[in-house]
Amino acid sequence: MLCLFAAIAFQSPNRAWQAALDRIDVAGLKRDLTYIASDELEGRGTPSKGLDLAADYIAAQFKAAGLEGPIEKAYFQTSDFTRREVTAKVRNVIGVLPGSDPQLKHTYVLVTAHYDHLGKKSTGTGDLIYNGANDDGSGTVSVIALARALGALKVKPKRSIVFMTFWGEELGMRGSRYYGSHPVFPLTQTIADINIEQVGRTDDTEGPRVKAVSVTGADYSELIDTMTAAGKAVGVAVQRHPQFSDMYFGASDNQAMADQGVPAHTICTAFEYPDYHKVSDHVDKINFENMVLVDRMVALTVLMTADSATEPRWKSDNPRVKRYEAAWKKLHGQ
Repeated sequence: MLCLFAAIAFQSPNRAWQAALDRIDVAGLKRDLTYIASDELEGRGTPSKGLDLAADYIAAQFKAAGLEGPIEKAYFQTSDFTRREVTAKVRNVIGVLPGSDPQLKHTYVLVTAHYDHLGKKSTGTGDLIYNGANDDGSGTVSVIALARALGALKVKPKRSIVFMTFWGEELGMRGSRYYGSHPVFPLTQTIADINIEQVGRTDDTEGPRVKAVSVTGADYSELIDTMTAAGKAVGVAVQRHPQFSDMYFGASDNQAMADQGVPAHTICTAFEYPDYHKVSDHVDKINFENMVLVDRMVALTVLMTADSATEPRWKSDNPRVKRYEAAWKKLHGQ
C-alpha cells in the first residue's frame, strides 16, 4: 500500500500537489526566519515578550494561509506556566486545514515544531541572545511554509491537517506535554505526528548533510515508509542514523505524542552541529536551498498520510515500540 503512495504521488490529477510543493521557496523561509530568529524576539525564552511576539506572528501566518482557528475560532491554546515564582500565560499556536472526506475529515495528521528557544544570557558582554535560527526557528518556519503551501490547495486531502507550534520544548517539552494531556483534537482520531526540528543546518559535525534527512525512531512505525517514498519523489534521502535515531527519539516533541500512542517522529537534517545551543546559531548559517527540499519532502509525506484511507501503525516486530503500541491500544480501548 505504501509503495502505491509513491507511484501515485505525482501522477495526474496530483499535479496540484506538485504545485503546492513548489510554493515552498527560499524567499518565504528566509523572510519568516529572519523575524523569528531576530534580536527583537530576544531568543524566545519561556516565558518572555519575545515568545509572545513569535506566537502572534505564527498565528497571523496561519490566518493568512487560510487555516481555521480551532479554539473559539482563535489559534491559541493558552495555559499558565510558573518559573522562578513568576506565573505567565503561554500559548501553543494551532491552525487546522479541514479535510475533504465527510468521514475522514474527523481524523487528524499533526505537523509540529517548537517555537521557543533559550532566551538571553543574564550576564556578559557582546552577543547575549540565543537566536535559535536552527533550533528550532527552522522547524517553526517550516510549519508556516507547509501551512501556506497546503492551504492553497483547491482540493484538500481527505483527512484534516493540524499545524502546531509548541512553547517550552527547551524546558522539557512542556507545551507538547500540555497538549498531550489537553488535546484540542481527540487523540483517538489523531493518526500521526510529523515533528520538524533543526532542518536548516547542513554542517553536521559528522560531515555535510545535503539532500538527506534523519528520522528519530526510524524503524518504529509505518510513517517511515511514507517518508521514504516522499523523499525518493523529491530527491531527499531519508536515513536512519545508527546511534542517534534511537537516542534522540525522546529529545523532541514527538515523544509527547508517542507517549499517548500516536505514531510520531522528528525529522532533522543535522542532529549535532557547531552552534547548537550557542548564541552563534544565526540565520546566516542556514542552508535555505536545502531546507526547501526537506520541507517539500515533509509536505509530500503529510499529503500522502492525510490522503490515505489507512492509518500508519507502530511496527510491532520492533521491541523498542512495545510501550508506544501499548499506549495506542489503551487509547483505542484494546
